[in-house]
Amino acid sequence: MREVLAQAAFQLFLERGFERTTVDDIVARAGVGRRSFFRYFPSKEDAVFPDHERCLAEMTEFLAAADDSDPVGAVSDAARIVLRMYAANPEFSVQRYRLTREVPGLRTYELSVVRRYEQTLAGHLRSRFGEDGDGALRAEVVAASVVAAHNNGLRLWLRSGGEGDPEVAVDHALALVREVWGRPAASAAPAAPAVTEVSAAPAVPFAVSDGGGGDGEVVVMVARKGTPMWRVVQQIEAAVGEN
Repeated sequence: MREVLAQAAFQLFLERGFERTTVDDIVARAGVGRRSFFRYFPSKEDAVFPDHERCLAEMTEFLAAADDSDPVGAVSDAARIVLRMYAANPEFSVQRYRLTREVPGLRTYELSVVRRYEQTLAGHLRSRFGEDGDGALRAEVVAASVVAAHNNGLRLWLRSGGEGDPEVAVDHALALVREVWGRPAASAAPAAPAVTEVSAAPAVPFAVSDGGGGDGEVVVMVARKGTPMWRVVQQIEAAVGEN
């Protein structure tokens, strides 16, 4: 029934648009009552992402069984569970990606789902690195890096229309994460810069163009001097990734 409802909902979203489709329309197409819909999906948005709860549960189970020898490798492998979920149905995944680009509410919902994955990975890493101080910080940073790397490769594949093997780009991105963060904490993390209290810290601008291959759009970001480079890269990636 969950599959039937999700399929009916998505067909209507493509035919009529997300905003113009109601729950009554969905249950009428599926041939069931409203109570059946809400038994499986709290909202229309949930019907667009019917597989994420199962995927999150699978990720949690995978991490619970992982050993302690390579925590960064474990969370990288856990991220591939999400990739395989998308790759199992390329047509649906590409259509959903395009739909989320058109509907701001779905984009917001998707970001909340991504955050839940990130929190799951960070929770596993905190159990290995420590719940406080630098251990907790390292866990959050590594989890964010894994999610960013995974999503970068996944979106390249989705933007291509689902052509080729999505694992190639994702594996390349995750390999970079493991290269940077897979070393022991003492050698992987650079020394923290000294913090000086100033009343008006100078701001440093960063500009990123499309390299001449697109419409010439330039993204400009302003950051305070001393902002960690990983944060700068994360914010630039987020801005460029919206295009």
